[in-house]
Amino acid sequence: MAAAVEFAKSPAEVLRVGSGFSLAGVDPDSTPGYTGVKADGKALLAAQDDRLAELQEKLFAEGKFGSRKRLLLILQAMDTAGKGGIVSHVVGAMDPQGVQLTAFKAPTDEEKSHDFLWRIEKQTPAAGMVGVFDRSQYEDVLIHRVHGWADAAELERRYAAINDFESRLHEQGTTIVKVMLNISKDEQKKRLIARLDDPSKHWKYSRGDLAERAYWDDYMDAYSIAFEKTSTDIAPWHVVPANKKWYARIAVQQLLLDALGSLQLDWPKADFDVAAERALVVES
Repeated sequence: MAAAVEFAKSPAEVLRVGSGFSLAGVDPDSTPGYTGVKADGKALLAAQDDRLAELQEKLFAEGKFGSRKRLLLILQAMDTAGKGGIVSHVVGAMDPQGVQLTAFKAPTDEEKSHDFLWRIEKQTPAAGMVGVFDRSQYEDVLIHRVHGWADAAELERRYAAINDFESRLHEQGTTIVKVMLNISKDEQKKRLIARLDDPSKHWKYSRGDLAERAYWDDYMDAYSIAFEKTSTDIAPWHVVPANKKWYARIAVQQLLLDALGSLQLDWPKADFDVAAERALVVES
């Protein structure tokens, strides 16, 4: 079997939001840093599943022995962009007992009675865990900007509060991977139609998706501002072209591999005499 085609350039570099970044300049059909085709991408995804699972297990194991390390993957996107596919096909390679998945919906009345970060802070990953936010605190600066539910001063307060929140998470040992899955408006239309044409996907369709689609340009502006305000050295944004689902999945997989790899994880050392314990087991 031929070796899987790997990334020529790291997604952590080519997809990172930095100085001079323009969302309008990102082609949702592109595959930055990757020269392979769909079949290559699928092969790479499968080939790296075991490595991702091993790193996550080491993180979990270290957490059981006092390590403060943990990882938080934040997924943001327009509807139909593939967040669920990332959870299923990328995060799904990990041991569920070491994953904390939270899908944030519209806030409840109780949640609305608190500051916007109240419900977010309760879901941050514990030591040794991989946390996954399907939508996040960023909804409170995106949709609120688009619909005018918060004024300019409040939005600025929220950007600052998010940066402070993520800084505190970093100080506690959390590595943050922030991803925006970037699809085109035409691709979203195709995916919405596909949902309507497939009875097994009708449950995924919501008229609300169509209502928010009418604000597409406003959302793109809101994302651009959020990137400018909150892409920091400790928690940079990565914009992943997502018209090609296979590319988005391997890009996010590689971002996770790089992030976990940077933690220098290892199996905890036994605090007992292994040979003696083995002898006891043999004799039992």
